[in-house]
Amino acid sequence: MNDSSYEYLDKIDSPADLKKLSIDELEILCSEIRDKLIKTVSKNGGHLSPNLGTVELTVAMHYVYDTPNDKIIWDVGHQAYTHKILTGRRDKLDTIRQKGGISGFPKRNESPYDAFNVGHSSTSISAAYGIAKAREIKGEKGRTIAVIGDGALTGGLAYEGLNNAGRAKKNFTIILNDNKMSISRNVGSISKYLTHIRIRPGYIKIKKIVEKILLHTPIIGGPIRKLMLNSKSKLRISVYRNTIFEDLGFVYYGPVDGHNLRKLINALNAAKNVKQGVLIHVMTTKGKGYQYAEEDPKSYHGVSSFDIESGEPISSKKGFSAHFGELLCDFAKKDSRICAITAAMKIGTGLANFSHKYKERFFDVGIAEEHAVTFAAGLACEKMVPVFAVYSSFIQRSYDQIVHDVAAQDLHVILAIDRAGIVGEDGETHQGVFDVPMLNNIPNTVIYSPCYFDELGSAFYNAIYKHNCLVAVRYPRGSQPHRPKGYTPNPVYTVYGNGKDAAIVTYGRIFAYAAEAMDILKEKGIDVTIIKLNRIRPISEEAVQKAAEFEKVYFFEEGIETGGVGELFYYMLHDFDFKGKFELTGIKDKFVPQSTVEEALAELNLDCMGIVNKLIWN
Repeated sequence: MNDSSYEYLDKIDSPADLKKLSIDELEILCSEIRDKLIKTVSKNGGHLSPNLGTVELTVAMHYVYDTPNDKIIWDVGHQAYTHKILTGRRDKLDTIRQKGGISGFPKRNESPYDAFNVGHSSTSISAAYGIAKAREIKGEKGRTIAVIGDGALTGGLAYEGLNNAGRAKKNFTIILNDNKMSISRNVGSISKYLTHIRIRPGYIKIKKIVEKILLHTPIIGGPIRKLMLNSKSKLRISVYRNTIFEDLGFVYYGPVDGHNLRKLINALNAAKNVKQGVLIHVMTTKGKGYQYAEEDPKSYHGVSSFDIESGEPISSKKGFSAHFGELLCDFAKKDSRICAITAAMKIGTGLANFSHKYKERFFDVGIAEEHAVTFAAGLACEKMVPVFAVYSSFIQRSYDQIVHDVAAQDLHVILAIDRAGIVGEDGETHQGVFDVPMLNNIPNTVIYSPCYFDELGSAFYNAIYKHNCLVAVRYPRGSQPHRPKGYTPNPVYTVYGNGKDAAIVTYGRIFAYAAEAMDILKEKGIDVTIIKLNRIRPISEEAVQKAAEFEKVYFFEEGIETGGVGELFYYMLHDFDFKGKFELTGIKDKFVPQSTVEEALAELNLDCMGIVNKLIWN
């Protein structure tokens, strides 16, 4: 099937076009959409399994609902590619996740069909209920639909939303997309609870039959029914067997086959006639329609470009995540105190091997970063050494727990902060540029920011054995950058070069770009020294004193400037009577949009030529 010739997909410019098709034609459309998704993601990278699993569900929703008057709020939004295809962005799908292209997540400024910006988990119910209440206050008509995955139900925010939204009286629907997975395999009581619901799909029919019999039983039927509804007795539980969703105030429908369009459409239409909040439990298969993704949905959750025929990635360089996983296994082999924690990111953070080798010391807590940090604090209280592996942008969700439960108690917890710095195509919601300012102001905290694998090992050794407080080790997405000849790392800071004209100060992978810039600058008659901070909190006074010897100091930081390392370094320079010129280049008051990492660093003047130009023209 060629990208440019689809029998039905080429005719879909808006959801209104769906309504002209028969169910049989919609099913053909779904297969065309899957073909389009596989071809696009194989080139651009992105979230494949989640999108393949929600094709029929998305088609059914836009077929039944009157969007954008009816508003769909996606949870995380990584499963909304089909939504974008059906809402006027079909011809732009090839630009998804590229600089200047459409986002890999819903964006309000991109389309009126995108009701809420998302990228992180468990937000949809709270946001949707807020939107629904606002429309109710304004007297607007229209339905509000929150689409949430079973994995997102492991996040506490989802239950805060459920608890509040159970008061909804009408026009509010939650669709639970249950594919038995989040990013890694679902864990815990919620997963078991949903399994319990799945294996008894006929219980709603039984409940209706019982009610019908009672209502038609003269004299005593009605009072018995009322008594049972208001009772907490074993009789009521055995007959009604309510779900937690019904106990919270929702009408529950399901489970519904999420790949059967007729059943989906019937369920959605039925929910439209209910005068209170409804939860529709939909069963889907993650990776549906692409053999490799169906067989291994975890590996195809978020992918780089790959070969469609073989399913193999185009590039397979070893990255920091994999090296971290190997390191932690090595440490754990020798030290039985070491525990690993992940928030549903076992594979993404490189902990798959650890989970097999040290099962009793591995904990996947689900998408619950707040719980993960406080759980780690509890482990630390009993002299274990917990290492919480988490993406930089997700650690934001646990700020209070880091401050209150770990640092304030001076507990030895290690944060392995993956995807630190610019991550590229996933855009604003995933850029790891806030963790340093966030952690930099917390007492009893040490932060390392290595550039190479050997530095990563040194940082974790120090984190485990040289400190007894909160320690963060942050490292970038992808593989090691360029390493200059003769570079010898030091755990605290390293001086590279002996130029006298200026000092370049930086940390993390920006050092690699600075080293390349140093060679170019030398050719242009500018001889510099690079001061690389390997431990960025506390900053070494010796490193500051060394920089104070120069008349010009240029600090380059792959993170938000306000509250970052560069600002503090500048203040510390004055303790050594620095009278020279200081210039900080980092990320100013802005969010960094999607692009490749190289494109973003160039835009921010943090790549090799950006550094060269800063020194030449300043």
